[in-house]
Order: sequence, then C-alpha cells, then structure tokens
Amino acid sequence: MKRLLCNLLVAILMVSVIGVALAAGKKDVTDKGVVIQFWHIDTAQEAQPYWQDLADEFMAQNPGVRIEITVLENEAFKSRLTAMMQAGDPPDIYRSWGGGVLVEHAKAGLAMDITKDVQGSAFGDTIPEGALGVYAYQGRQYGVPYDLGAVTFWYNTEILAEAGWDKFPATWSDLLQMVRDVRDAGYIPMALAGADKWPAHFYWTYLAMRMGGKAAIDGVLAGTGSFTDKPFVQAGELLLDLRDAGAFQTGFLGATQSDQAALVGNREAAMELMGQWAPYVQADASLDGGIGNALAVAPFPLVEGGPGAGTDVLGGGNGFEIGRDAPAEAIEFMKFMVNKKNNTALARTGRAIPTVIGAEAGIEDPLMRQVAEVVAQAQYFQLYLDQFFPPAVGGVINDAVQAILADKMSPEKAARTVQDAWLDHQN
Repeated sequence: MKRLLCNLLVAILMVSVIGVALAAGKKDVTDKGVVIQFWHIDTAQEAQPYWQDLADEFMAQNPGVRIEITVLENEAFKSRLTAMMQAGDPPDIYRSWGGGVLVEHAKAGLAMDITKDVQGSAFGDTIPEGALGVYAYQGRQYGVPYDLGAVTFWYNTEILAEAGWDKFPATWSDLLQMVRDVRDAGYIPMALAGADKWPAHFYWTYLAMRMGGKAAIDGVLAGTGSFTDKPFVQAGELLLDLRDAGAFQTGFLGATQSDQAALVGNREAAMELMGQWAPYVQADASLDGGIGNALAVAPFPLVEGGPGAGTDVLGGGNGFEIGRDAPAEAIEFMKFMVNKKNNTALARTGRAIPTVIGAEAGIEDPLMRQVAEVVAQAQYFQLYLDQFFPPAVGGVINDAVQAILADKMSPEKAARTVQDAWLDHQN
C-alpha cells in the first residue's frame, strides 16, 4: 500500500513537472488567450496603420488571440533580433529578407519549419516557387515573402533636365558624365547612407554583377571561383571612380538611410540607388512629402566590357519568419497577412510589389509597375549579397565596401577579406 502511494505521488509530481515545462515552451499561451509577438520595420507614419489594421481584423475574427506589435527602425531591428536569437527567444512573427540570415536561423533551430503549412498547400500554391525559394533551406520552408522588388535608381527628372539630361544614362560611362553634369548644376548627384553600409553594398554588388554576370556568384558558391576574382576587384575600382567623380554628398560615410532619403526628397540630391520602398521613405523623411511627379525610376546601367546583362537585377523583398516557439495561431496570422486580398491591398498602397499570384492587379502606382517590369524582364535575379550569404559573410561584405569608400582598404584587399570570411564560414 505504501509502495502504491509512493508511486502515485511520483506520478503526480512528474505530471506537474511536465506541465510546467510545456507552459514554459508555450510562452505565447496565457490564461487570457494566445499572445502573438509581431515585429516589423515599417516606421513611416503612413505604413504602420496597414499592419495594425490587419492585426485588428485578425483579432476580431479570432477573439482568443491578442497580437502585440513591435515597430523598429531597420538597424535597431537587426540588432535587437540578433540579441533575441542569441538568447534563444525569437519573436513569434518577424520581418525577414530570407537568404543566408534565414538559413542561419533554420540551422540553429530558431525558425519554425512551416513546410507542411506552405508547400503543396492551397496557401503555398498562391506564391510562385521562385519567391518561396528565397525563404527555404534544403527543401524546407521557414518563411514566406509578401513582396519582391528590385534595387533601382530613383531620380529627380527636373534636376536631371536642369543638368542637360532628358533620359537616364544607359551605360556606366554616361552615368559618370551625368554625375559631373549634375554636380556642375549645383546638386548632389547621388545620396548615400554610408553609415548604414548596406546601401553602399548595392553599388558594389551591381558592379560585380555587370563585370562578372551570374557566373561570378555561381563560381564563389561552387568553389570554382572566388571573391578575389577580377569582377569583384573591378567592382571596387569602379565604385571608387564613381566616388571620385563627385557622386556622393559631403560626409556620406556618416549618413543614415533616413538622411539619404531626405536629400532626395528635399530636392538636394538628384537620386539614390535603393529598393522599391524608396518613394515612401523619401516622403516620410522629407519636409514636403517627397518630390511627387518629378520622381522616376531607372535600372542600373550596363557597364561596357562586362558580360553581365543590363537586365540582370539585384533585389529582394520582405517576408516573414515564424519563431520556433510560436503558437499555431501565428502561422494563421501570417497566412492572413499574405492572402490574395491583403496582398492586393498592400500593392494598392504603392509600398510593395506583391508576390501572391493575381495581387499584381493592385499595383496602381506607375513607378511600382515599372519596378515590377524590371523584375519580370530579369533572366538573372540576385538577392542582396548581405542577405544571400550567411550573416558572418554578409556583414563583412558591407564592412569591406565601406572600407573601400573610406580608403581604408584597397579593392583587392577588400575582396580578399570577403573571401577569407567566406572560407572561414565554410570551415
């Protein structure tokens, strides 16, 4: 009898311990319902209500769910997310650009495998396979995209006309001449956020793509090529040519993305090389809401002598990952945000190139339609290199490009530094 009572007490204790462990693992479930932590980076005043409205609508349809939204500026988001990942405590849903960063989250077991909820499902079938691939690793799905666009030049047609250019240059040599002409007209040719580093890597990557084509990146990945190969070194040399032609504003190495956007939006700079979100960041950062009808878009020009096609595109977009301990309702909220109805509505705001099939009907902004056409014409689409490669390599790429522009590294040394980081990661 005593033995039976002892065994019963042990069983009760084990059930209690297991219950505590399960409660700890499901940190999002409380006695008041399910709490979903949702992090995004749309800090612009006109952008935040879109996500809040979606959260409110989802909560109204699901009374037992509460969605807590955290909005962070880009760099602050990356810093805090890294800290959360290191602590093993990712948010339930968080902004993602896919690629190497997502792969690291997946390998560390920090991002939830949502393959069964996406691949082969009615929801997954609404998104093109190529777009889903940016958020996959080894055939498993760890996130989904809601927009996919291109890095292009966003320029002020009035400033270019004043400098004698009625069309955007189609070649690199003409671009350098345009820079000189715009400078002579009294304007900053190109605004650049050197302090944030990643906007500068757009130039270096595009130049490497133009000088090496798809084969250059494929060679690095396969081990048959290297970041020390000619295209990547030439990219640094050409970037210095652009800087030395007077392309960037005084103090660009200390400027942020907001500073970059404000210079264009306030008509001080003629252009910026930026993703599809450029217009609304310009509007938010400027004094008068941007430059309106004077804003135009153009692809990165062809570089004479390089095998890369002028239609090859650098770009990416935005999507979501799901944290490893997220409740099932977080996946449902993700699907809700990326359904055809809401993706079409997002397209109508002019802030995104939608990924859901059929949602492109919502693109009303003619500039966004042009960006969509740039993406559609690309036979080679390259995800931003600082996202395409793992964080330990992507960060070095950004640092190395900044070092080139600051005359702290030669193009050759910068290329070697990136290659060393890539080899270290593989080892």
